[in-house]
Amino acid sequence: MGQGSGKGKTILFGEHFVVYGLPALAAGIAAETMAKVGKIDQVGWTLDDHRPAMPGYKAKKLDEQKVSIDNVLRYCNVNLSKTGIHIELGGDLVCASGIGASAASCVALARALSDEFSLGLNNSQINAAAFEGEKGYHGTPSGIDNTASTFGGLVWYIRNLEGGPPTFEKLKLKKLAHLVIASTGITASTIEVVGDVRAKKDENPEWFDEIAREYENLVHSGRDALLQLDFSKVGKLMNRNHELLQELTVSCKELDALTKVARENGALGSKMTGTGRGGNMISLAPDEATRDSIAKALEQAGAAGVWTTSFGL
Repeated sequence: MGQGSGKGKTILFGEHFVVYGLPALAAGIAAETMAKVGKIDQVGWTLDDHRPAMPGYKAKKLDEQKVSIDNVLRYCNVNLSKTGIHIELGGDLVCASGIGASAASCVALARALSDEFSLGLNNSQINAAAFEGEKGYHGTPSGIDNTASTFGGLVWYIRNLEGGPPTFEKLKLKKLAHLVIASTGITASTIEVVGDVRAKKDENPEWFDEIAREYENLVHSGRDALLQLDFSKVGKLMNRNHELLQELTVSCKELDALTKVARENGALGSKMTGTGRGGNMISLAPDEATRDSIAKALEQAGAAGVWTTSFGL
């Protein structure tokens, strides 16, 4: 029985902009997806998905998940025409839009396949396999989710628009940053939302370029502020990043309401994370006590799910 794991992630800065070659900052979080793979006496693959999930998430993503699994198998060159496999997914990462659930499952599966079939895949190859798997969910993924899931930590990521390998740099902070993640309970299709932004960009490139220029300055400032442990400045930049994503029309009233509640209850900054139009938002807290107060306020405000975590080391 082969086993593997993949970490969840949250994007601090860069969703949607990263697709067009602008830098992004993502943080790996402690929660992860676990995969087990074992050979069975029938061809093809079967699946038991025991991951905790927001209501409706796994059903909505099922068709994309099937394509994703086939993509990972193809990359790993695993032939199931004579001997099949059974896949089990579990772990403590809650499946919700914006938390890297699809990437974590791809990374976990690739590692489990490598273990079961003695493929000897290194982390770079696991990351490449997961990127292929992500295509099943996202069409043209940026690669940041699978990179954060594979390597963990804080990742500075730049997509190669020529099709080559992305540029990524692992960063570490000298102290932990405290984060609250809250879900709207709405599952959005990344393929649809990314495609909509691309259509708007193609229709009005000047509009997009103006927003992108401000974002590029913002993400560099965010990186510097994080490394300097200036979390107050990081929070202000997160707030502005959320406003830019509103301009891209990828936020929604539910996300906007939750970010407002978090800021009113002590968050240094709060923004949507991931695809948008549902999914999750994140809030940066100055300390654990405030983190817990923010989480309680978000629960009382009707968030579908709330989790606390940290990142940086």
